[in-house]
Amino acid sequence: MPAREAYRLWAQHYDAETAVSHLENAVVAKLGVPTLGRSLLDVGCGTARRLGDTGASLAIGVDLTLEMLERSQGASPVAAANVLALPFAAERFDVVWCRLVIGHVLPMEMAYAELSRVCRMGGAVIVTDIAPSAVAAGHRRTFSDASGVTHEIEHFTHSIERQAVAAHDVALRMERRQDGVVDESIMHFYADAGRLEAYETQRGLPIVTGLLWRKEWS
Repeated sequence: MPAREAYRLWAQHYDAETAVSHLENAVVAKLGVPTLGRSLLDVGCGTARRLGDTGASLAIGVDLTLEMLERSQGASPVAAANVLALPFAAERFDVVWCRLVIGHVLPMEMAYAELSRVCRMGGAVIVTDIAPSAVAAGHRRTFSDASGVTHEIEHFTHSIERQAVAAHDVALRMERRQDGVVDESIMHFYADAGRLEAYETQRGLPIVTGLLWRKEWS
């Protein structure tokens, strides 16, 4: 299912935490990029739930799905926008998040160009996604709609190497990579789904990969 249609259906239940969202939050925390007192843009913000406690002097979220934005709590300004054409001036933000979005974008290079464009020189761009190793192991982007039907969301696997080339071409240098792996912190998600056997098989498997890029000309 195309991402825009999928997230439209998922919006009503999107804020419920999943194993992926739990690991992804941990990955971003470990990347260690402060947001207190800084200007922050969350590209693909969903319901803007991540913007509530950042301490940013300015925190803005954009998303392609209106149904997601309609469920935001209003703590931060949000707008409908595409990662391929962000409605902001160049070098507007100190920190740019693009979290669990890049795998839904086929022209990945264009997305990186926009993320870099709106980031200030010396600023940070954080990109997270489902780890290629997880996709190779059979993990899929899925969700259940209000009626309980499970849908698979269209996902494109972009290798770290390809992303590095795209980032380099737009003045982004990789500063750090952080993986979120199957461990005890998400075991209860497997248990609730009756999949403890899968948990034991997948322990140590990277599920989410986070990439921290720094904008600087070489």
